[in-house]
Amino acid sequence: MSGRAPLFQGTLAIVIPVLNEAPRLPATLAALAAEAAAEIVVVDGGSDDDSVAVARGAGARVIFAARGRGAQLAAGVAATAAPWLLLLHADTVLAPGWGAVVARFIADPEAGARAGYFRFALAESASWARRLARVVAWRARVLGLPYGDQGLVISRALLERSGGIAALPLMEDVDLVRRLGRRRLVPLAADAVTSAARYGRGWRRRSFRNLVCLGLYYLGVKPARLAGLYYGGG
Repeated sequence: MSGRAPLFQGTLAIVIPVLNEAPRLPATLAALAAEAAAEIVVVDGGSDDDSVAVARGAGARVIFAARGRGAQLAAGVAATAAPWLLLLHADTVLAPGWGAVVARFIADPEAGARAGYFRFALAESASWARRLARVVAWRARVLGLPYGDQGLVISRALLERSGGIAALPLMEDVDLVRRLGRRRLVPLAADAVTSAARYGRGWRRRSFRNLVCLGLYYLGVKPARLAGLYYGGG
């Protein structure tokens, strides 16, 4: 950001839950630092790799919380005071230009009553990745279900009015956007590029498992039970 005023100083806190993400975390943090001077809080859930050292080496503040993205996100939010928050996965790299997009969103007088999410993209050029991105775009737009790998920009006030982040081991993102409601969710004109590594065993299989977990969640199955299916399925 040479030659430009730093974005978000004191305005935005970026909260990233981490568990053994050392290989992917550097790219995520580098993309953030390249665009903005925001507070970055990495919330470690008990990593046994170099995630903590990587985060600290990149200048992020590291705190520790009970394992589980919901609990980690909630702890990260509680540890900050910024009026705006960006909730982001550790393996999601925001594309160049994201900072200006978020700045415009925050500057909108109506933004305090809305939450913004990024376009989903995979770091993979195959046709299946493009098809999956189109499905995700439809799901977010029509069903009002952007997932955590699309990031979420939200004011602290709106998050608190909506009940905060539930300390769930799974579906914390779905739980939050359902409480916000589709009309409060706004697509942002920047990509959130997620590692395709977790789709290595087959994108159809993983997508089907995600859909099964979502369906069971809507049927009332507790996230603690779903976590075994989701994380145990590879």
